[in-house]
Amino acid sequence: MRWTEPSAVEPPDLAAFLAWTPPELPLLPALGGLLALAYIAGWLQMVRTERRWPAWRGLLFLLGCALIVATTGSGVDRYGQELFSVFMFQQLTLMMAIPPLLVLGSPGTLLLRATPRRWPGKLPAVVAVWGLRSRFTRVLLHPGFMIPLFLFTFYGIYLSQIGDAALRTPTGHIWLELLFLASGVLFTVPLISADPLPVRQTHLGRMVDLFAEMPLHAFFGVIVMMAVAPLVPYFGEQGNQLGVDPVVDQQIAGGLAWSYGEAPSLIIALVLLARWYTDDTRRAQARDKRVERDGDPELSAYNEYLERLHERDRT
Repeated sequence: MRWTEPSAVEPPDLAAFLAWTPPELPLLPALGGLLALAYIAGWLQMVRTERRWPAWRGLLFLLGCALIVATTGSGVDRYGQELFSVFMFQQLTLMMAIPPLLVLGSPGTLLLRATPRRWPGKLPAVVAVWGLRSRFTRVLLHPGFMIPLFLFTFYGIYLSQIGDAALRTPTGHIWLELLFLASGVLFTVPLISADPLPVRQTHLGRMVDLFAEMPLHAFFGVIVMMAVAPLVPYFGEQGNQLGVDPVVDQQIAGGLAWSYGEAPSLIIALVLLARWYTDDTRRAQARDKRVERDGDPELSAYNEYLERLHERDRT
């Protein structure tokens, strides 16, 4: 099986990027379409049972699915086999832009709410809960696994021969795209997911995980921009055939990793800070209501302590 080779001998224009040219094995476009259909089915089930579901969550998830289809089924994917810069754009979109959209859509919560409560309709929910509680899922979402995996998709693939070897195989491009999407989702879920999780980190822990990754990610972009020779020989060969300077193309790829790759991380940081503030405000309000209703045990204990000291001084 071979991918369709670009027919142009010059670098592509905007029309070539936007053209619908799915690969012979459209695994990622099909995945995006199936995810969208499953989500819409769950959303319609909520409507039929007269239960509310936030429209903004649905729109974000469907936008993520549409980006999967567009990134892997258009000319972007076609020229991602030829130019490092286009391939880097694909990777960053699959890893950094799409996962937050999918995760903020809360597909897990929708699945649990929309699934029937009787057999055999509740089988998907039972399987989902079992998978969520499994030790395997705990390992996948643990920072000790998902952060190294996320960084491997940059340093490990491009600073070794793994990426070059994979891109030279008929299906290597597809497997790399799947790896990018999966690692991005695994990295994003513990940070901003509102779905049930086996272990939920504190807000401080999430911020630490995010800011531990961001500088290493930016540093990778600097490495790529400063390289004076092609890091991936495959792209050097393909770029020459299109009349593109491989080093210049590589510098563009590094610039994308440094700029486009950091923007979603900053948005995630803002979401984390907003949720942190909201949760602290909610807890403070709940505590104030509890004090108004039942009194403050700590304050009462302190006043009793002062009263005992006062009685001791008088005696």
